[in-house]
Amino acid sequence: MASTMRFAEEDWARIERDWTAWWNHDLGRPLVMGYTRRPAGRARPAWWDGVGKISHDIPVEAVAEEVWDDVSRTVHHGDAWPHEWINFGPGIAAAFLGGEAHPSPQTMWFSPGRWQGAALRDIQPDYDPDNRWWRRVQDLTRACVAAFDRRAVVGFTDIGGNLDIAASLRETQPLLMDCLDDPEGVDALCRRITPLWLRYYREQCDLVMPAGRGTCAWAALWSPKRTYMLQSDFSYMISPAQFERWVAPDVAECCRQMEHGFYHLDGKGELPHLDILLAIPELRGIQWIPGDGQPESGDPLWWPVLRRIRAAGKLVQLYTSAESVLRMAREMPLDGFAIDIGWGEDRDEQVEAILAACRGA
Repeated sequence: MASTMRFAEEDWARIERDWTAWWNHDLGRPLVMGYTRRPAGRARPAWWDGVGKISHDIPVEAVAEEVWDDVSRTVHHGDAWPHEWINFGPGIAAAFLGGEAHPSPQTMWFSPGRWQGAALRDIQPDYDPDNRWWRRVQDLTRACVAAFDRRAVVGFTDIGGNLDIAASLRETQPLLMDCLDDPEGVDALCRRITPLWLRYYREQCDLVMPAGRGTCAWAALWSPKRTYMLQSDFSYMISPAQFERWVAPDVAECCRQMEHGFYHLDGKGELPHLDILLAIPELRGIQWIPGDGQPESGDPLWWPVLRRIRAAGKLVQLYTSAESVLRMAREMPLDGFAIDIGWGEDRDEQVEAILAACRGA
């Protein structure tokens, strides 16, 4: 397979140098990422529909070739690096553990599958090496590692958060009632899910890390060691006390098993949990996503949140516009931030303008 990747060994050396310094709080500037993509030279196969939605009858090698075509045509600006993650939807571990996955045009949804109608304490998932979804994820990860041939990073699949996985196996409304009626049963299910999560993560690491190009997940974070974007979308619906009981221990344990654990703080409803997260020593940083219908993450409305995260000694990852970053740079130091300004034209000029503004701040 011919490569058109424009990313040289000296670029990889720069990525490793600057991202390592950033993780160590030694970079003294923000990391800024942007992307453009050169036109395709051919049409997609008729079966192409996003990695996780493709029929399992299509060989993983053919899927990996299409993924590489996207990566190789991408131009990476600033601190961006070549990568693609194995996208089977948010919380695919539910399908690994007996739930069922349902592709839709925009995402993947999950239902209880074999656990449909089961009582909370009867849901006792276990590792199944032959589960068809797990095998497909691993086989495709392995195929992409081979196709990328050290030219790009294969990002981990989105395993999910412990309560998100539990909600897929139990269904959301019943699990919410369980949080009130049988918290000890929720304890037991969470204790069962976290070791399974870690096993899936370790086995993904075993495929990705030997390539020697570091690790990433779905988010704009690269690590020379092990990283992941942890999350709990279910936590939008529970109290801080419940978050501290069920989510925080899972986040802390997962972070203990990796060098660079991050947390996906998704929406205003998760802000009541922020102080609990900031108190987890092993957690390295917070990604702030305001949620649908809200001002973008770099808007002045959220600056107190961002300052609070940095004051606690945590790193910050954002998706926001170049214009918002320039405004932020005039009002606060941005060292410790990793900022993705997305896809578009003039990204080199925008990245340089942002870094110049930070130097002049």
